[in-house]
Amino acid sequence: MARGSWNDRPKMVPEAHKALDNMKYEIASELGLPVKQGSEDYWGHISSRDCGKVGGQMLRRMVHFAESAMARGISIYGSPPAQGGQQGLAGSESEYMQRRS
Repeated sequence: MARGSWNDRPKMVPEAHKALDNMKYEIASELGLPVKQGSEDYWGHISSRDCGKVGGQMLRRMVHFAESAMARGISIYGSPPAQGGQQGLAGSESEYMQRRS
């Protein structure tokens, strides 16, 4: 991979990697792309345009999820419980992703 690639950057939430991968493969399947789960991030046979569609859909879903959480008064920063005793997004995000897979 090229020098200075995205893999060199530290992950903001390393525990979310599996959930994000599951989302990526779910979206690829919905778009009809021939990518097998667990192909270790090799998508060389998929066009840049199609990869961009997958990334764009991932971003839309994550923004929707964060907006929904904020509308319910849930902190998206994983801070102490927000008003009403609800836990922050960091604790509930993995549960949401598991339900989606």
